[in-house]
Amino acid sequence: MALDVRLVSGPLSPAAELEAFLAGRTGDGAVVTFTGLARDVGADGSVVDALTLDWYPGMTERSMRDIAEAAAARFPVRDLVVAHRCGDIVPGETIVFVAAAAAHRRAAFAAADYLMDRLKTEAAFWKRETGPAGVRWIEPVDEDRAAAARWKDETP
Repeated sequence: MALDVRLVSGPLSPAAELEAFLAGRTGDGAVVTFTGLARDVGADGSVVDALTLDWYPGMTERSMRDIAEAAAARFPVRDLVVAHRCGDIVPGETIVFVAAAAAHRRAAFAAADYLMDRLKTEAAFWKRETGPAGVRWIEPVDEDRAAAARWKDETP
């Protein structure tokens, strides 16, 4: 089992991440990926010029790794990648890339879904949007919390 968990301070290429993840892979029947992009409109409909993800060195990486380790323990996957941006991100840029490889698709889909639900609500990031109306801090919404909470009730 390989876990590749990284905090990335510059551009993140989903195509390059996927190519590297697929290289030499012959024993898995499924690879599922998720790419999250920065939007140009906030949840309230306001224009967003930039998204900033602040982090605390060491703590943020540990929170990401803890989530990835929990996914690896919960689902029969062979490899996981979590590459997450930090710093300033403009609309259209990749924020996060997640990949899960498994013998069968259901485990790969579940692992990727689980990773994103928990990263969205639990990873140690402080998020703010900047636009013409100023700066606004972002917190997970009820929908995000409900998505993450469903994993507490489900057995692997």
